[in-house]
Amino acid sequence: MSAALKYTLGRIGLFVAVLAGLWLIDMNVFLKLMLALAFSAALSFFLLRGWRDEMAEEIGTAAERRRTEKERLRTALAGEDDANPDPTRPTEGPDTPR
Repeated sequence: MSAALKYTLGRIGLFVAVLAGLWLIDMNVFLKLMLALAFSAALSFFLLRGWRDEMAEEIGTAAERRRTEKERLRTALAGEDDANPDPTRPTEGPDTPR
């Protein structure tokens, strides 16, 4: 299971648990929802720290992989790739004399 999915399900689970606890108290439903959101956010800051760090690392790794692939594609499109390993010998193309 991906770290982002695990963290998201943890946040939803905390929200539902806090809302269930607040449901027993007699107050406005909108107020219950707002309090459940605030309390679950505060609890998740402490309780889900490991999953949040794992998710951030996963996202950072994916961003670095995309950045590397983007740079590889840019150099390939610019003609700076290693298609011609011998720089003294020109590649054959429409501008190359024969």
